[in-house]
Amino acid sequence: MTTGSSSPSRPAADDISTYLGQERALRADRLGTGGLLLSVLAATAPLMVVAGVMPTTFAVMGIVGQPLLFVALGVVLVLFSVGYAEMSRHVHNAGAFYAYIARGLGGTAGAGAALVALVAYSSLQVGIYGIFGFEVSGLFATYADVDLAWWIPALAAVAVVGALGWLKIDVNARVLGVLLVVEVILVVVFDIAAISDPAREGLSLHAFNPDTLTGAGVSTALCFCIAAFTGFEQAPVYAEETSRPHVLVPRVMFLAVGSVAVFFAFSSWALTVATGPSAIVGTAQKESAGLLFTLTESRLGATFTDVLHVLFVTGMFAATLSFHNVVARYAFAMGREGLLPRAFGRTNEASGAPGTGSMLQTAVSAVVVIAFAVADDGPEGDPTAPVLHLFTWCGNIGALGVILLMAAASLSVIVFFARRGAAGAQAWRLVTSALAGLALLALAGYTVKDFDVLVGAGPDSALSWILPGVIGLALVAGLLQGALLRARSPEAHARIGLGNEAFQLDKAAR
Repeated sequence: MTTGSSSPSRPAADDISTYLGQERALRADRLGTGGLLLSVLAATAPLMVVAGVMPTTFAVMGIVGQPLLFVALGVVLVLFSVGYAEMSRHVHNAGAFYAYIARGLGGTAGAGAALVALVAYSSLQVGIYGIFGFEVSGLFATYADVDLAWWIPALAAVAVVGALGWLKIDVNARVLGVLLVVEVILVVVFDIAAISDPAREGLSLHAFNPDTLTGAGVSTALCFCIAAFTGFEQAPVYAEETSRPHVLVPRVMFLAVGSVAVFFAFSSWALTVATGPSAIVGTAQKESAGLLFTLTESRLGATFTDVLHVLFVTGMFAATLSFHNVVARYAFAMGREGLLPRAFGRTNEASGAPGTGSMLQTAVSAVVVIAFAVADDGPEGDPTAPVLHLFTWCGNIGALGVILLMAAASLSVIVFFARRGAAGAQAWRLVTSALAGLALLALAGYTVKDFDVLVGAGPDSALSWILPGVIGLALVAGLLQGALLRARSPEAHARIGLGNEAFQLDKAAR
């Protein structure tokens, strides 16, 4: 196997399959740079971050220097992407994280990572349904004078997303792309309006002053902000569905993390300019998630703000669709390699999509939404505890899982190339991976320590260990599964993370 920076030799397209047959291979040549980039960026839900995450971070943490945090995190994630992208040139597997970890740290570690990834991305998607349902019910109340329980639009979204999950990825990419481009344009319009009409303090750069990053809230603010980046790392999940994964996946990863960091830093700075750095915390505490809409109405009018409200909803829908696609592909990869029942490792004959994995995620989403709906005893249209809990609990569980996966992947990159005698040729990539891994481990530690703040629970609440314990339980269960598979079926254990390459090994053995 090639271990330098050059592209590895690849078998002819007609020879690529899996050891379980061609129906276990995702269809290639389905995505180009544009489609892959849009599919990945949709998961970051830019408008949801600007309208929801940023005001919450300003209000709860009282950190004026949020734009600087986005810059710092962007640097960390670029360092992570250097090794991660290079790994993507050698490993093409819809299991992405767990495949990389398996190839570097072994099949048992890969099995643990697989279950963590499945739980983390599933949690991220399910959590968005809560806030999606509440926002849609609010739109119906405002514009149609209809009281609609939050769980009705939430379940409708589950059904529509599930249906789209059965369709071709290029159809989904078009859906994601249109929604993403429009919401980004509207946020940029607000940014320009805010800079053109600043508060009394003018175009102040105070938010980029390192002195603003002081106090106990900085570590928790970092946890809030890194959750906003979740999604950029998904590019390798679609590697098998591109014509040149060794070229397109690294390209899209760097484009994604770079554009997201710049966009979020600039937009959060625009918020401080619109209110004034000295007033941003107090205004965010007063307006909460309504901050962006209040600022746009005063500068751009009610019609623009109404459109923004609608795009806020469609952006969340795009994010749920993107996460759904990722979960379905992880389930497909796990079924193909024996970590889930074999039925999950088959694709639809008509579309080539991982249909069984899509059905699994649709069922899980429906069950969780229904469970929270049953627990909701508040009046219709109110932001009741079940709705808010569904979003915050699941969102932070998912973010913790992804941070841990990125840290493990950084270590895996180092081990992968070192074992192949390429440590010298890849030295600078291994250094960046080590630095990123240490930073991500620190972030994971802060996330666990401050989990009670992240989910709005008291310091003595059992939720502060039960919720992060979900990821811990997934890791332990996955490691046990990997250990059992190694004892009972060493050949199957050895194939964890190999994906399509397993077919070539099996054919050679015969």
